[in-house]
Amino acid sequence: MKRYSDEELAIMAKDVESDMVERKQSWGGDVPTKARQAICAFANDLPNHREAGVLMIGLDDDGNGVGTAIDDRLLQTLADIKTDGRILPLPAMTVEKRQVDDSDIAVVTVVPCNVPPVKFDGRIWIRTGPRRAIANEQEERILIERRRHRAVPYDLSPIYRAKIGDLSRAVFEDEYLPRAFAPDILEANHRTYEERLASCRMIVSPEDTTPTFLGVLTLGKNVTEYIPGAYVLFLRLAGDKLSDEVVDAIEIRGHIQKVINATLDKFNAYNRNAYDITTAPTHKITSDYSMVALEQLFYNAVMHRNYEGTNAPTRVEWYNDRVEIISPGGAYGNITPENFGKPGLVEYRNLYIADTMKNLGYVQSFGRGIYIARADCLQKGKPAPEFEVDESLVRCILRSA
Repeated sequence: MKRYSDEELAIMAKDVESDMVERKQSWGGDVPTKARQAICAFANDLPNHREAGVLMIGLDDDGNGVGTAIDDRLLQTLADIKTDGRILPLPAMTVEKRQVDDSDIAVVTVVPCNVPPVKFDGRIWIRTGPRRAIANEQEERILIERRRHRAVPYDLSPIYRAKIGDLSRAVFEDEYLPRAFAPDILEANHRTYEERLASCRMIVSPEDTTPTFLGVLTLGKNVTEYIPGAYVLFLRLAGDKLSDEVVDAIEIRGHIQKVINATLDKFNAYNRNAYDITTAPTHKITSDYSMVALEQLFYNAVMHRNYEGTNAPTRVEWYNDRVEIISPGGAYGNITPENFGKPGLVEYRNLYIADTMKNLGYVQSFGRGIYIARADCLQKGKPAPEFEVDESLVRCILRSA
């Protein structure tokens, strides 16, 4: 990650604003919105500098310090921009407290994204010189074309056996697009079907309409023909062992939205409710399991599992005394079996699947799923989730009591 020297920051602070530098005096008013627009634009790097852009908080238009308090609260607020889900895909950025001419400032350094375009609240922001604006169709095409010549992660790799006809246009236009882009962008959209698919990373480019892994997973008419393990095996057992009688067994297949929704229907069907009409003025409903915890942990399993080189499905095993959610692929990146689930640690095996799940409404912000699950279990008087993590899988266990 690029870190500019004190001398470089001092030059940036005094120089005119450019497509790599933006200055703000404080964090008030409309600055949080404009700062996110700038971060999105730096990540898109339309001028193709391939150098990090810098947002500085605490400087006036001439680059002089104004005495803004650069405290932990401001730095945490800036850091949260990375994972609050409003900029997608998640920007690669750092936040620091630095000094320019003996004045404290906050510095946000943003690395250009290898696979643009990047959106903020459903809009693609770019910057040329001091101009910050929403990308027009030509500028968007430039960003899409640029990613063809760079290394792409697995979830954006092309599936050469698949064709554009293997993607559901109805799902894309009726369900995905309205959630991925702001309404005003869609209303003014004169892009072709292929250009819109490419902008959402569902195909390689408007010229090369080969579906990506993400496109097949999100829109595929027959997903497991191309991604064999991309389904959920749901088992309801009559006891507390895998060898006990199977009450219900189903393979849930389809595009990611269909698979998630059908699995949640199973959760609702088997999560028994009890009604207490005696201990309070109004009746109280309690469930065997926290539905919030079931949802969050299942979303994590789908989002973070390993899809590459395995035919294993995501498994849900529902016993009489517990639910186990099993995700193929163990700890990844800076996550280890020892630090798994600890607050503040975020890593993504499938960054663009995470982006898609955010667009579809399953994820509100990133890095908080386990925290939300634990908190809801505690609030409902349920045992906290348990995790077993090794090199090949993550097993999450929710107990009813």
